[in-house]
Amino acid sequence: MTRLLRLLLALLLAAAPAFAAPAEAPTGAPIYAPALPGQPLAFPADHGAHPQYRTEWWYITGWLDTPGGPQGFQVTFFRTRPDVDQRNPSAFAARQILFAHVALSDPKVGKLLHGERIARQGFGLAEAAVGDTDIVLDDWSLKRQADGRFHARAGGKDFTLDLVFTPTQPVLPEGENGFSRKGPLETQASRYYSIPHLKVSGALSRGGRPAPVTGQAWLDREWSSTYLDPRAVGWDWTGLNLDDGGALMAFQVRDAKGRALWAGGSLRRPDGSITRFDPSDVAFAARRRWRSPRTGVDYPVEQTLTVMLPTGPRAFPLTPLFDDQELDSRPSGPVYWEGAVRTIGGRGYLELTGYLAPLKL
Repeated sequence: MTRLLRLLLALLLAAAPAFAAPAEAPTGAPIYAPALPGQPLAFPADHGAHPQYRTEWWYITGWLDTPGGPQGFQVTFFRTRPDVDQRNPSAFAARQILFAHVALSDPKVGKLLHGERIARQGFGLAEAAVGDTDIVLDDWSLKRQADGRFHARAGGKDFTLDLVFTPTQPVLPEGENGFSRKGPLETQASRYYSIPHLKVSGALSRGGRPAPVTGQAWLDREWSSTYLDPRAVGWDWTGLNLDDGGALMAFQVRDAKGRALWAGGSLRRPDGSITRFDPSDVAFAARRRWRSPRTGVDYPVEQTLTVMLPTGPRAFPLTPLFDDQELDSRPSGPVYWEGAVRTIGGRGYLELTGYLAPLKL
């Protein structure tokens, strides 16, 4: 079966869910599971899908060290449970939707190269397994192998990534043991963990010619049914692998005037000790902005992140690998800036969402 035909089938058809769905409202609309505090993370189950929640993602960003110089990359798989009548017996009912983005940041190209996939779940063409990471979306995939390594295959028309991610550090639960607040209400939260300092190996293909690459990456896992406050338009987020073995994650959720509605994050030091950030402990300040020539969006691509530690404030200047790392996923998704950044004593990724229009989750 051709790739195009398989993708069309996946877009048109949906198999019956292979999980026990939560209770439904009288209208047949799904009742989504809430993200609650006091629920310990459990592995390997939490590496897998959580279909009772409205939205989740497997988000990998990193740097590749190539003979031609460093390049950034992103591989992200999303699962969402639409607000549709769950009693509909039709195979066309979109009970679960999977979509994915892949991007390559090559300074020699000077703009982001990217690709995307989207399909209704079903028939083995679009599946997100429960119990461990095992996602298939047409010819793209992400799977956690028996040895604990993650293997991703994805690509656009200009490149293909076939990468293996080897954990070198334990899981980092974000927030309160994996319960991460995203707003002033406790219901505005997600279940969230990270795996920093993933060792990268594999191949990057350009023009159909694969070349071996190495590097370092960061995996973020989140699932929730209510992420954002109604006043929120988007967020700024960064995940930084520090050269000393430490790992820093910080975010702010912004309102329409650019003010922080909420903020948080964590710093894990090389000795394993962790500082968790309250909203007042995190500040993003723009140092330089860049305007996209395609969308006209003005992004703060150079920022200074300041976090409050027990020893006092510490500043991390965030400098992009290059400016034009905008990802336009319309009409299936949003426009956002997703870029490789350097800081003093480390490197990682910066994500800027909601600058063109309010982000809807």
